[in-house]
Amino acid sequence: MDFLFLPLFSFLVGIVVGLTGIGGASLITPMLIFVFQVPPAVAVSSDVVAATLMKVVGGIKHWQQKTLDVEVVKWLALGSVPGSLFGVGILHLIKLRAEQNLNEIMLHLLGVTILLVTVLALLQMLLLTFFPQLKLPELPKFDLNTQLGRWQTLSIGAFLGCVVSLTSVASGSMFALVLIAFFRLDARKLVGTDISQAAILLLFTALGHLTLGTVDWNLVLPIWLGSVPGVLIGAKVCQIAPQKPLRFIIYSLLMMVSLKLVY
Repeated sequence: MDFLFLPLFSFLVGIVVGLTGIGGASLITPMLIFVFQVPPAVAVSSDVVAATLMKVVGGIKHWQQKTLDVEVVKWLALGSVPGSLFGVGILHLIKLRAEQNLNEIMLHLLGVTILLVTVLALLQMLLLTFFPQLKLPELPKFDLNTQLGRWQTLSIGAFLGCVVSLTSVASGSMFALVLIAFFRLDARKLVGTDISQAAILLLFTALGHLTLGTVDWNLVLPIWLGSVPGVLIGAKVCQIAPQKPLRFIIYSLLMMVSLKLVY
C-alpha cells in the first residue's frame, strides 16, 4: 500500500485516541505491521519516536496550567527512565545475538502487552457498567513522603518503563491505571500527570531506539502529520460522542489484533 495513505490512517487513529483516550501505540503499531507491512522492530521504534512529540507538547501545556502532580511525575520518571533504557539494552542484546529473531520476538511481546492492557481496561469498563455498586478491595496508596512509597513508585515505574521500551505500548494506559489505583489522583490532575510522565519516559526511550537504527523517519513524519490534527478533532467531538459503545468496539478490535500478533 502506498505510504501516502499513512497520514490518513494516522489521522483516523488520532481521532479515535482523542475520542476515547485509548493509547495510540496500541493502534498505530499494529496498523504499521498489518496494513503497511512494516517489520515489527521498525514499527515499534518509529511509533515510540512519533508518540514523543505529542506527549511532550501535552506535558508542557499541563505544566503551564499546573494540572499535574510534580512529585508523582518525578518519582515515576526516576524509575521509568532507567527501566526504559534497560529495555533498550535488552533489544540491543537480542539484535546482537539473534538479529533474525528480533522482529519475531518484538511481535510476540507487542501482542502479549496489547492483550494484557486491553483485558484490564475492558474488565474495568464492564465492572463499572454492570456492577456500579460493587466495592472492590482498595490497593495500598503509595505515600511519597516515605521511603517505602518512593521505592514502590520507582519499582512500578521501572517495570512499566521497560515494557514501553520493548513494545511502545502502555506509556499512557498502564500508567493511568497505576495513577488511579496507587495515587488516587483527582480527575483534574490525572490526565496532566499521565501525559507529563509519559513525555519524559518517551523522550529517553526514543533516544534509546534511535541508537538501535530501527527508526524510519519516512514513517514518523506522516504519523505526526496525521495524528496530531486527528487527536485535536477527536478531543473536540468526544463531548458529544457515546464513550462506552466506542470503547467496547475498539477494545474488541484490539483483542483480535493482539491474538493475531501472538499467534
